[in-house]
Amino acid sequence: MTVELGFIKKSEPWQLESRFFPSKAGGKPAWLDLKHLPDKSDLECEYCSDPCLFLCQVYAPYEEDANAFHRTIYIFICKNAGCCKPNQSGNLKVFRSQLGRDNIFYPIGAPVDQENWGKDIDISLWTKTCRVCGILAHSRCAKCKVTNYCCRGHQTYDWKNGHKYTCGIKENNDNSFLFPQYEITITFDDSDEEDMEQGDLKTEQIEIEKYNEMVRNDKAGTLQHENVNDDLLQMASNEKDETFTEFRMKIDNYPDQILRYDRGGKILYISSHNQVTNIPKCPECDGDRQFEFQIMPQLLNFLNFKDIVNCLDWGILAVFTCKKSCIPKDKYVKEYIWKQDIVQEETESKINQDR
Repeated sequence: MTVELGFIKKSEPWQLESRFFPSKAGGKPAWLDLKHLPDKSDLECEYCSDPCLFLCQVYAPYEEDANAFHRTIYIFICKNAGCCKPNQSGNLKVFRSQLGRDNIFYPIGAPVDQENWGKDIDISLWTKTCRVCGILAHSRCAKCKVTNYCCRGHQTYDWKNGHKYTCGIKENNDNSFLFPQYEITITFDDSDEEDMEQGDLKTEQIEIEKYNEMVRNDKAGTLQHENVNDDLLQMASNEKDETFTEFRMKIDNYPDQILRYDRGGKILYISSHNQVTNIPKCPECDGDRQFEFQIMPQLLNFLNFKDIVNCLDWGILAVFTCKKSCIPKDKYVKEYIWKQDIVQEETESKINQDR
């Protein structure tokens, strides 16, 4: 497959609802299966036990499989910066959902890109979701008995941030707890492969000079970040990472890409250290998983962090899914997500010793 690239685009909120099968970042998840949703226990951060928050989703059908005519992959992340540990993914969750073309939720024909089309396709007709984060809700406001929540923490947050004034009347849909919402648009990577050959010494030298300039100017952050990334600076001071140079060369033509989709292909690593090994089997069929796509560090620019030093961070997030995309027994299947940061092994060891 040719590598496909994802970019952030502002769109109308109605265009990012489930009825249009969107790829999107931020806001609430646009669930594919509208009835059988993950709940708090499925989404608990391994470090703090808070429910992970929706980060993004990618609509990625398997054209060769009628049972995966509609197919979406969802990524969630814990919002607590302290849970974002180097080269560990306990603060991340990924799920796969798929449906045949003929299903109980959506018409067989393609959606019509009009605001009033398919408004009867609404998750509220099938199940209750948390007003704050959009996952399955098991409780509701005792006063109005209308607004639903996944956990007490989100109910308390909502009460303090406006529900106590709107309880029993029409709710304001604004929600600063979520990441800002955008559409993810997909296009093919038509970069000139010859410019990406490692044997192209001239191009490599240019990239190394860019890297060194970033270090000299204290701008060696997560590529497009204006803030300084201490891990990258530490790595830069110790060695010139050839994998990072190749990473820069690969994305140079499209520096704003936030996603690289390459099902069955290879990860574009950001560092030569801590590369992935031992991908676990699919929990549904015990079959092999394969690499499907990766989230790039540029997505961090769109998450609206107020504290750009003490915030979430990653080098890349790589998603592995069942190679057969087997039919889920539990509707939303947990898949495997792996996080690579720009941290040398010795730097990471020092961090662990300091804890």
